[in-house]
Amino acid sequence: MQAYVNSYYAATRNKGADYPMLEEVIDCDVCVIGAGYTGLSSALFLAEAGYSVTVLEAAKVGFGASGRNGGQLVNSYSRDVDVIEQRYGDKSAQMLGSMIFEGANIIRQRIKQYDIQCDYRPGGIFAALNKKQLNGLAEQKSSWERHGNDQLRMLDAAEIGQEIGSKRYVGGLLDMSGGHIQPLNLALGEAAAITRLGGRIFEQSAATNIAYGEPNVISTARGRVRAKYLLIAGNAYLSQDLDPRVTRKSMPCGSQIVVTEPLSDKVVKQLITNNYCVEDSNYLLDYYRITGDNRLLYGGGVVYGAREPDDIEKMIVPKILKTFPQLKGVKIDYRWTGNFLLTMSRMPQFGRVEKNAYYMQGYSGHGVTCSHLAGKLISEMIRGDAERFDAFASLPHMPMLGGRTFQVPLTAMGAAYYSMRDRFGI
Repeated sequence: MQAYVNSYYAATRNKGADYPMLEEVIDCDVCVIGAGYTGLSSALFLAEAGYSVTVLEAAKVGFGASGRNGGQLVNSYSRDVDVIEQRYGDKSAQMLGSMIFEGANIIRQRIKQYDIQCDYRPGGIFAALNKKQLNGLAEQKSSWERHGNDQLRMLDAAEIGQEIGSKRYVGGLLDMSGGHIQPLNLALGEAAAITRLGGRIFEQSAATNIAYGEPNVISTARGRVRAKYLLIAGNAYLSQDLDPRVTRKSMPCGSQIVVTEPLSDKVVKQLITNNYCVEDSNYLLDYYRITGDNRLLYGGGVVYGAREPDDIEKMIVPKILKTFPQLKGVKIDYRWTGNFLLTMSRMPQFGRVEKNAYYMQGYSGHGVTCSHLAGKLISEMIRGDAERFDAFASLPHMPMLGGRTFQVPLTAMGAAYYSMRDRFGI
């Protein structure tokens, strides 16, 4: 039996249903493998449209990245619209650009419609550590405004100093269409909404075999699901053996988070005045925010190949003190790691493995909002409108350099190069 990791999110999760293990044979319209955001968003949109849906989860709802991430609603993709235009042309940039703010809007709509208690707070800051990064944020602002975001404001050094109690930043970009949440509680709330609409969720029910066909037959240790449509949504926690066509073009990577002891209202106001979430503009970025009970949640660093680092606190606390030296001596109450799925292009991978079987994965660090968009697109596609799903599916899915043997060291070498560029502002 796989339980939640010992995280702040697991300790503060809303009490709700534990879902049973699959021990029967089920016929349904759609089977979803994975009860993270991609699977939950897909299942919820489809259940709302009247489809019978079954979700299979190997561990617990939100067990993977969806219940371990930084809790930030960051718009766009891991590669922004300007890069998409350069790589894939105007048509792709226009289509994908039209969707870059939709994921966060879906989350806000879900929270309101289903009364999901997940400590939602609006507003996020992209913080610049040097002039080059600040110029890049100004370009991002112009690009995002062209695609309809009218909630952006540039911050100069004095203004960002009023928002964040750190001397590291030369300016930033405030996006009021961003925000932050308790991510596991969002997942649990979405799961509850699915079941209220008649969908079925099974935990501790890993898919062990897929027999593609009409119907698809998905086997678990003690049961089977026969489904007209299959959605594979396991991301970084999907077994590599289930279907190598889905797993071979991406790589799980780990990110680390710590959460401090509760802080006083005065200290919290000194750290982040208006309770926005923050991420810096480095290639290997730091991200942080204040939780609903006045703790500092701080994450950063990447471990390639999804290995557990030896000492998470040793990795992250120096980052905290570099940003907020006034927190010297602060006690760390929680520390954990979680895996996200990295692609070579840093763009999400949507596609078909068979006529009536699909996958959505590889958000490369931007999964909170994009996974919710993915659920809407797959529901549109199954209902007969494939245009927006195919805008992603048509992007080339490049294999990771060096295959499984060499992708970790090669990717780490590339990250080290960009980290050096961050350090020197070049």
